[in-house]
Amino acid sequence: MTINDLKYGLLKLRSIKILEISLIFFASGCFAQNASSKYLLALSKADHILAIVDPVTLKVIARVPVGSDPHEVIASADGKTAYVTNYGGGSFHELNVIDLVAQKPLSSIDTRPLFGPHGIVFVEGKVWFTAEGSKSVGRYDPATGGMDWSMGTGQDRTHMIYVTPDGNNVYTTNVSSGTVSILVDSLLQPGMSPTGKPFPGAKPHMDWIQTVVTVSKGSEGFDVSPDGRELWAVASEDGTIAIINIAAKKLSGKIDAKAMGANRLKFTPDGKMVLISSLRTGDIFIYDAMSHKELKRITAGHGAAGILIDTDGSRAFIGCTPDNYVAVIDLKTLTVSGHIDLGGPDGLAWAYRP
Repeated sequence: MTINDLKYGLLKLRSIKILEISLIFFASGCFAQNASSKYLLALSKADHILAIVDPVTLKVIARVPVGSDPHEVIASADGKTAYVTNYGGGSFHELNVIDLVAQKPLSSIDTRPLFGPHGIVFVEGKVWFTAEGSKSVGRYDPATGGMDWSMGTGQDRTHMIYVTPDGNNVYTTNVSSGTVSILVDSLLQPGMSPTGKPFPGAKPHMDWIQTVVTVSKGSEGFDVSPDGRELWAVASEDGTIAIINIAAKKLSGKIDAKAMGANRLKFTPDGKMVLISSLRTGDIFIYDAMSHKELKRITAGHGAAGILIDTDGSRAFIGCTPDNYVAVIDLKTLTVSGHIDLGGPDGLAWAYRP
C-alpha cells in the first residue's frame, strides 16, 4: 500500500463518519425547525394589518392588510390560512381571509345575515364565530365555501367563543346580559306523522340545546380549564371571576379578584395558572387555579387586551393596545421580558406550519 492509498482511505473513512454524525444529528430533531414552524399572528387595529411574527426573534416578518376594524384572529389547523373578524361594533359582516404561505389577503367572507363577527375559533375543519350584532353564533365551512350552521343565543353582546375539540359543545360570554351560554349538540329522533309513524325520508338529526348561566355584567374574557371541567369568566364591571362547573352547567363559585376593566382570561397549558388582562389599568393578574389566590400582579402597559400563551407554558403575549406593542411575559419569573412593536395590537393566535 502506498502513502497515497493510505491518505485516500483515511479521507474516505472521515467522510463516512461525518455523514453518520450528520444523519444522527438530523434524526435527533436538531433540524426540527426545518420540519415544522410556528408563527405568532397579531392584529393591529391602528394599522389595519395582520402581523406575522417570528416567536423566537420577536421580529415581524410580514404585514398583511385586513379590514377596518379587526378584532380577533385564528389559523386553520394546517397553518396555511388565517381568518380575521371585522367587528364594527356589531355592525360589520365580514371575515377576512389571509393566505399565510403567500402572505397575502384572499377574498373575504360575507357573514350576512349574521352581523358583528367577533370571537373566532377553528375546530373540526370549520370556522366558528360569534355574531354580536345578531345575538348569535355561526359556522363557516371552508370546504364548501358557505355558512353551514348558526344559532341565536337571545343574549346581549354575544362576544367570545370556545368550542370543544369534538365540535359538540359551544360556550360564549354575553357581555351586556351578564351571562354565559352553554350550547350542547344532541341527537333527536325523526318527528312522527299524524299516523304515529316517522315522516317518509325523515332521519335522526342534531339539535342544539342552550343553558344560560348568570354571571356578572361585563363578563367578556373567559377560558375553559385544560381538563374541561371548569369555565372561568371575568367581569370588567365588578372585577369578579365566575367559575362554572361545566358538567353541572351551574355557577360553582366566585372570586373577588378586583380586576376592574378585565378584558381577557386564559389558563396556562398545565392548568395551574390563570392570566387576566385589564384594558383599564394595563395590569396582568396571575391566579393560582387550585387555591384561587392571586400570585402576582404585573403592569404590562397602560392597557392590556388579547392574551396568548406559548404552547410550552414558558411565555405569555399581551396585546397592549394603547401602548402600540405586544408585551412578552416570562411565566417562570413572572416579569416582562420583551416587547413587539405593533400599532394598537389586540387579537393574537398561533399558526402551525407542518
